[in-house]
Amino acid sequence: MELRPLEREAYAGKTFTARYQTGGYYDIRAAESGFQIAYVPFGAPVERSFDDTFFGEWLEAPVAFGAFEGETLAGFVEGSPEGWNHRFRISNLCIFDPSMRGSGLGTLLMTRITEAAHALGARMVVLETQSCNEGAIAFYKKNGFSIIGFDLYAYSNADPERHEVRIEMGKKLP
Repeated sequence: MELRPLEREAYAGKTFTARYQTGGYYDIRAAESGFQIAYVPFGAPVERSFDDTFFGEWLEAPVAFGAFEGETLAGFVEGSPEGWNHRFRISNLCIFDPSMRGSGLGTLLMTRITEAAHALGARMVVLETQSCNEGAIAFYKKNGFSIIGFDLYAYSNADPERHEVRIEMGKKLP
């Protein structure tokens, strides 16, 4: 497996589908004292997916790294500085082959993008995931991220009912 920068010219605008399986979700509700969070298992595992684009136009100055087996892209991570607040936002981290998840590849990609964020002078790294993506939440926590916020209606007015609430996670850099 070789990690190398993704060439913007080769990937910009191309779409991909990210898939994951989940056994439950974090039920997040506003409460008088802030938020309440409780894990709720599904009756059976559920597959979720979403389509996205490499090097989204909204990224200020995107940085991306790919993990390649030969010329096949096995996974990638991308992010961009947020100039106004000196943070670095990871916009995507994806391992395409589910059998490669848990192999350390995601950690290698996370380490590389965090190093790039630090080199760019970021004070912290932030990202978003969904309350139903329990694997991603566990991975990010394992890599030093904490929950720093929620948006109950980021994707639609039915996010809480769909069990897909936006969770913001972050990690301060030294």
